[in-house]
Formats: sequence, C-alpha cells, structure tokens
Amino acid sequence: MADNIQVSVVIPVYNEEQNLRVMRDRILPVMQELHKSFEIIFIDDGSRDNSLALLQEFTKNDHIKVIELTRNYGQHAAIMAGFSQCSGNIVITMDADLQNPPEEIPKLIRVMEEGNYDVVGTIRKGRQDSFLRILPSKMINIVARKITGVGMHDWGCMLRAYRRAVVERMIQCHEHATFIPALATVFAKRVTEIEVNHEERYGGKSNYPLRKLINLQFDLVASFSDFPIKLIMYGGILLAFLGVCFGIVLVIARLAYGASWAAEGVFTLFAILFVFVGLQFFALGVLGEYIGRIYLEVRKRPEYVIENIHPAKGKEE
Repeated sequence: MADNIQVSVVIPVYNEEQNLRVMRDRILPVMQELHKSFEIIFIDDGSRDNSLALLQEFTKNDHIKVIELTRNYGQHAAIMAGFSQCSGNIVITMDADLQNPPEEIPKLIRVMEEGNYDVVGTIRKGRQDSFLRILPSKMINIVARKITGVGMHDWGCMLRAYRRAVVERMIQCHEHATFIPALATVFAKRVTEIEVNHEERYGGKSNYPLRKLINLQFDLVASFSDFPIKLIMYGGILLAFLGVCFGIVLVIARLAYGASWAAEGVFTLFAILFVFVGLQFFALGVLGEYIGRIYLEVRKRPEYVIENIHPAKGKEE
C-alpha cells in the first residue's frame, strides 16, 4: 500500500449485509470530494451472513480494502486489526450501520487540521436509540470521564478521528479487552469533540445488546483503573469500623434491655452474616475479573487473527 495516503477510514463489519451497499455508495462520494488521497478499510469480524462476499465485491474499487478475521473478536479488536493495516495520516473510525453518517467525515478532518488536534471525538446530536441503549451509554460516559480525566461527553460514538502517531501507539499496546476511545486519550496531547448528526439504523439489528454494553463498561473500568479494588479495600475498612460500632451498640442494648429485645439477637446475627457473605462474594468476583485479565495478558494470545487481506483492485500489499 502506498505510503502517501492522507485519510484512512476503518469500518468494522459484523452481519451488516443490508447496509453495506448503501454505506459504500454514500461514503465514496464524500471521500472523493475531500480531494485527498484516501483508503477505506472494511474489517469483516466473522460475519455469518453475506457481508464478506459483498465486501470482496467492493474491492473492485481502487480505494477499498477488506480484512477478513478468522472469527468474531468484537468491535474494538476488529478496529485494532484495521489500524494495523491502514496507512493514513488521519484515521477515521465509524460503524457500518449508517447511524454514523459518512457525510460528517469532512467535518472531523477539518476540525483536526485547523486545531492541530490528536483526537477528535463526537457527540451524537438527536440520538436515534432506545432508552435501554442510551442509559448504559450515559453510565459509560460518566465512568470514562472519571477514569481518564478527559471531559468528553460521548465516549460510545465510534465516529472519531485519530492522528497516525496515536494509532501507532495504540497498536503497540497489544492489550486485550481494550476500549479504544479511552486508550487513545492516553497517547493524545490535544483532544476535542464536536457535534455530529445521528441517524436511525438503516437495516438489520444492533450488534450491541445490553449484555455487551455492560461488558464494555467493565472493560473500561478494569483496563484503565484499579478503582474497584481500592473501593473494596476502603469499603472493607469502613464496614469493619461500622461492625465494631454496631457490636458495641448490641452489647449496650443487651445489657440495658435484655436478650428478648431482638429475638435473642438471632435475626441481627443472620442479617450481619448475609451482608458480609454477599460482600465477600462480590469482592471475590471483582478480584477474579482482574486475575482473569492478567491470565489473558500472560498467555499473550493475539487479540485478533487475520485470515485474509483482500487488497483494492490493482494494488499489492
């Protein structure tokens, strides 16, 4: 691939056959009007429908390249695979469901170039999602701001622009279960965000159910912060102190009112027992998540495996 590519667009694809032709027909004119050299990289993330066949057909266009992964690794791993194969000085990421309008790409590039930013994030204006999607997203935004210290308002929108240097640093991390928008802020000096339009999904169904959003929330917390472990530690100290105080209260009440004041103290003991057992299981679960992630990193298995690279027509890798 030529080294003089100015803009790369990285688009992960998983079961999006209903959207791909429209995506291609909308994004190509947008990129051509930029009057910059560009490439569009689609990453097939183990699609089970006809997406890969359609993408292979797209490579007849000189600007479209397709990366085929061996199985479904998830959106962020697929984007990292695209990062590893892109060449642009500015790299744009976006979803294939057309909720991120391709027509907004020039706005991101203009802001990045005028402000010399390393990362340009986006805020979805007039968001076309259900309440069950918006609520977890708002929670992710709150957690991301606390963990990263960066005051972005919409971390869940994948329509973003990155400088080449930031992309290369992210590739070098080789992290599992990473959250790309947050990871980018670790390496970016100048970050901003702009409002973009948001559209309804063109076709098919969302590949991000509530379960995946919850997993993404934990990926964000566990990958960028040890806050849960500290929370358990300080919470344990507080509970121990409250337990001592409560014990003193029980002793005084026992001496003042006798054993019959609270069913001989049996119910109180059971309540305390249930609370502490529940907290222990919760603590073990959180610690287990961190240990599991350490296990994944120690094994050093690849975050993704590329099965094939389908280059654009007339171009060699």
